[in-house]
Amino acid sequence: LQVTLVAASPRLPRQNDLVRLLRLTLPDVIGIALNVNPKKTPLIFGDRTITLWGEDTMEESLGDLQFSLSPRAFFQLNPQATVKLYESVRAAAGLTGRETVVDAYCGTGTIGLWLAPYAKEVRGIEAIPEAVEDAKQNAARNGRSNISFHTGAAEELLPRWAKSGLTPDVIVADPPRTGLDPRFLEAVLRTKPNRFVYVSCNPSTLAKDCKVLLEGGYAIQWVQPVDMFPQTSHVETVVLILSE
Repeated sequence: LQVTLVAASPRLPRQNDLVRLLRLTLPDVIGIALNVNPKKTPLIFGDRTITLWGEDTMEESLGDLQFSLSPRAFFQLNPQATVKLYESVRAAAGLTGRETVVDAYCGTGTIGLWLAPYAKEVRGIEAIPEAVEDAKQNAARNGRSNISFHTGAAEELLPRWAKSGLTPDVIVADPPRTGLDPRFLEAVLRTKPNRFVYVSCNPSTLAKDCKVLLEGGYAIQWVQPVDMFPQTSHVETVVLILSE
């Protein structure tokens, strides 16, 4: 287990007592961190993370892949269902080994690393620097040499790559609950990859973004829900969207 507390201030009252009680209550915990987010924002994490006790990273596995995860790094909470989710993504990507794939909002690189053995090249984009460092280390650790990870906003890097001549065959996007940035959607419609694979944890923003893509000349081929959060109302969804 890895525990990350999020607070508006870097000072916690009775911090040492809290750490001690967490360790007693959760004997499997290997690291406790404090993330500081003083802003009023829909984003959970702030830019600063402090290790209060234990390891800076946690080890996790998916299939034959091994991952090292820092406190701010996104990772699906249900490893068994995640394998099914990523296999749906791989089916949607339709890879033959000749494709260039852009993995937008890539986090620690889990989807990109899952797809890399089946693609010619994968480029991951992530705004959180710690997650990008995790992704690079995870790529090296798992021997994936045809994948690279880049720090920045997907809505900025994708147009820049397109101007320099990159024409991705497949774009995979797994955004936060707020959905895709409008500028990223504009960049997708300008770049016009044959396949766009949308992984969503929020059906309402998924519908809003799909409307933009459909109006821009795309068509939905199929939708696959995955029950990542059993006994809750939440669902993860994979959508295959093709250029008409």
